[in-house]
Amino acid sequence: MNSSSEDQILNGSAAPETLFEGIAQDLIQRGYSIIPNALSPALTSRLSAYAMETIDFDPAGIGRASQFHQNEFVRTDEICWIQGTAAVTTAWLNWMDCLKSYLNQRLFLGLFSYESHFAHYPPGSFYKRHLDAFSGESNRVLSTVFYLNSDWGKDDGGELVIYLPNEQDDCVSVTPLAGTLVIFLSEEFPHEVLPANRDRFSIAGWFRVNNSTAQRVDPPR
Repeated sequence: MNSSSEDQILNGSAAPETLFEGIAQDLIQRGYSIIPNALSPALTSRLSAYAMETIDFDPAGIGRASQFHQNEFVRTDEICWIQGTAAVTTAWLNWMDCLKSYLNQRLFLGLFSYESHFAHYPPGSFYKRHLDAFSGESNRVLSTVFYLNSDWGKDDGGELVIYLPNEQDDCVSVTPLAGTLVIFLSEEFPHEVLPANRDRFSIAGWFRVNNSTAQRVDPPR
């Protein structure tokens, strides 16, 4: 493979405008979007390999900064924040930046930054029902989940369950199959990750607005 072709795999995965428009329409109509095969198969494969073979994960926690703590009653996954130091993670962040720009132009959301991390759920791990917005803060606007698990079957478990607002016990269940991208309004949709029967990998992320003030800097994380 020549360098030009590899650049197209890593950096040329910009989605067509029709895909971005479909996401925008879903967010307008129902507040969430589920897109199979969202990224190119090559980029999905590279991200999957990177997550499974390269990363050293740390136990996940709850809260931000001084409020951060681990709580294995709530979640038992492990994570690694994405810095964009490798070509494949830079390609991921570039793809999401294109989506951010489109949604800002289309929906006037004022999205300022994007943060994301790889997530690993060992067999039996879970994340109980929760909202992605931190207590007293409203800077997370859109949550994203991108799955990296090939050949995932129904018996493997590990579904993402999104609970619909104002609907008692009504929910949408998403199989964590490689290439599927899920986007939803962070403050509107409680959700949980059910225990899986095999190692489960994904990228979780958040589009954020800037809540910085003269007295307080609001970094991405």
